[in-house]
Amino acid sequence: MLGTGTVGASWVAYFLSRGLAVSAWDPAEGAEERVRTRIAAAWPALERLGLEANADPGAWQFHHDPADAVLDSTFVQENAPERLWLKRELYGRIAAALPATAIVASSSSGIMPSDLQAGQPFADRLVVGHPFNPPHLIPLVEVVGGRDTAAVTVDAAVDFYRRIGKRPIRLGKEVPGHLVNRLQAALWREAVDAVARGIASVADVDAAIAHGPGLRWALMGPHLTFALAGGSGGMRHFMEHLAPAVTSWWTDLREPQLSDELKAQIIAGIDAEAGGRTPDELAAKRDEGLVALLELLARWRDAPERP
Repeated sequence: MLGTGTVGASWVAYFLSRGLAVSAWDPAEGAEERVRTRIAAAWPALERLGLEANADPGAWQFHHDPADAVLDSTFVQENAPERLWLKRELYGRIAAALPATAIVASSSSGIMPSDLQAGQPFADRLVVGHPFNPPHLIPLVEVVGGRDTAAVTVDAAVDFYRRIGKRPIRLGKEVPGHLVNRLQAALWREAVDAVARGIASVADVDAAIAHGPGLRWALMGPHLTFALAGGSGGMRHFMEHLAPAVTSWWTDLREPQLSDELKAQIIAGIDAEAGGRTPDELAAKRDEGLVALLELLARWRDAPERP
């Protein structure tokens, strides 16, 4: 595990919960103790969601050299800050020590794998394996290879994530921001514009998603959701009768300018919505809800269908 900040430490806890042994590295002072604290904080939720029989929260080592952390690895999850030069510099430090068959998966939220792997001796074994925060709870991982990534590497990465209980999706091509962050960015663009145009307050924009389509999106994605809007006619009915109205709204979508004034308006709205709760308190509340939601979804998906 290269990098043990918020995302990396969450990955460490998850890998341990699946019975894996982890070697970790991070250059920050006090990183080892922070990893230990975050494992302890995540473990009760992981226990509720189900541990592997051999899961051991102590089955990890901390190293002060990234090359030492990858020496005996089969799969390396890299979580360095989202700066291309920094990630490539880190790859240079591990290249000589990396085992010949080890896969390197970057948690990058938007850098394209071709840019990450250019000139690297292990380019054919590098993919983006982008999780969602917090990785120890959110199942999704986006997997995408670059120009030099071998097809078997993408297959192996998808298989690895699936075997440890994740829900990997394979992207057919690389684009900045991958897939899901582009979807999120498109929605947030309209959320920001709604505030800018005075359509709704920050809190009401958030409520519009959390108490509306967000509930459906926990069960199925936008295409299938719209197919159900077509009733018994399904997606064909939707395309023929409802899609023209939906696509007509596209012409009114704008690209808001995130001015200092608008930034201040959104920040003030978030402060009001948070009601004095700190980011850590909000994250803890989110994670508590995520665990309950994941437990519910597991029962819902496993329930037998009615005859």
